[in-house]
Amino acid sequence: MKFNKLIPELSVTDIGISKEFYIKLGFKVLYERKEDKFAFLELEGNQIMIEQINDNWNTGTLEYPFGRGINISMSIDNINDFYNKLINNDIKMYKDLMINKYRVDNYEYEDIEFLIQDPDGYLLRFNN
Repeated sequence: MKFNKLIPELSVTDIGISKEFYIKLGFKVLYERKEDKFAFLELEGNQIMIEQINDNWNTGTLEYPFGRGINISMSIDNINDFYNKLINNDIKMYKDLMINKYRVDNYEYEDIEFLIQDPDGYLLRFNN
């Protein structure tokens, strides 16, 4: 198995609910440790870990929505098809499909993207 160099691990309220949500998005469970209420997930090379809250990694009290101040950006091959699939699966959008322009040095590029929240309020940004 190839691990990305950066893999966010999200503390979740209920591993079953979160795992079901991510699978509905299209993530695959690459491995899990059920005794630790932990799962390692991947979607088109985007890797995340989810683990039910256990106070191992908390730096303070967690309150909904978790992950305030951060969004997790994930590139998807066919963003329009993926967006439509989620809409058809009744996934609620936080921000609908949009085109944004971002400047990198002297170059400006367009990014097609949308955002959703997971069951614990983590903000997930999918883009092309």
